[in-house]
Amino acid sequence: MSLAKTDYMSDTWKDGIFANKVVFCTGGAGTICSAQVRALVHLGANACIIGRNVEKTERAAKDIATARSGAKVIGIGAVDVRKYDDLKKAVDRCVKELGGIDFVIAGAAGNFLASIEQLSVNAFKSVMDIDVIGSYNTLKATLPHLIESGGKHRIDSETLKPAPGGTGGRIIFVSATLHYRGTPFQAHVSVAKAGIDALSNTVAIEYGPRGMTSNIIAPGPIGSTEGLDRLLPSDTKAAYTKAQPLGRVGHVRDIADATIYLFSDTGSYVTGQTLVVDGASWRMSAGSAGNGKVQYPDILLSGQEIANVTGKKASSKL
Repeated sequence: MSLAKTDYMSDTWKDGIFANKVVFCTGGAGTICSAQVRALVHLGANACIIGRNVEKTERAAKDIATARSGAKVIGIGAVDVRKYDDLKKAVDRCVKELGGIDFVIAGAAGNFLASIEQLSVNAFKSVMDIDVIGSYNTLKATLPHLIESGGKHRIDSETLKPAPGGTGGRIIFVSATLHYRGTPFQAHVSVAKAGIDALSNTVAIEYGPRGMTSNIIAPGPIGSTEGLDRLLPSDTKAAYTKAQPLGRVGHVRDIADATIYLFSDTGSYVTGQTLVVDGASWRMSAGSAGNGKVQYPDILLSGQEIANVTGKKASSKL
């Protein structure tokens, strides 16, 4: 079903700025990542989205393709980002069918609420594997193509004129703000996202000389997403929203606009950075995960496990 443009991007951007570009996105069937890709497709790009669930990923690809007449969007399911060979095969297919890769979004992730006592070794490892290993595998599999695209699309340091054909050679890692101040019941995700941030910063330093940029987008609470639904009980959403500095939670459009900014000419001198898109939410107290249903420190001192948490298994999609 075709969505209204305002559902996934603002009216700020000029049509066609990503013409003939190709974006490769893991977790691309998820609510946030699909909006990012849809916005890029609307502005001229073709895309390849990756996911675990075959039907969901292929259905999302067809839906994203409605953003622009003539768009090509490939959905490749049955891909586990923890397995490099899976990603390499997906990258090879993307390049064969779409001609290359100019932009990468590493968006596969997993999350659930659990204290350290409640968190098993396997559960911790699962999140680390999906987030950190998955992001590294995504980088390694796409790196040759990003280097090639980055080299073709360098901006002249004297005239500031981009090479013909626009931008390329850019990667965004989707992270979070949980580890900035420490968040109870989120040790696994906090450690994983800190690792992803460090990876992105290193990529910026090592591959800047090759024409690549690497940045992080750290979303805050984004409405109508699986992540927010898991971590915030529905009967507390109104109070939580009212307590936000801007009086609202984010929209997927906010993340998509940030993505366009970093991938277009506007982001040509932005690399090794973290773009926090959260309405200053992370600057509020981090002591009440679950917003009232999971009180800190009461539940820790009681020895109780967090009950009735949706999606206790780590998911590989945002």
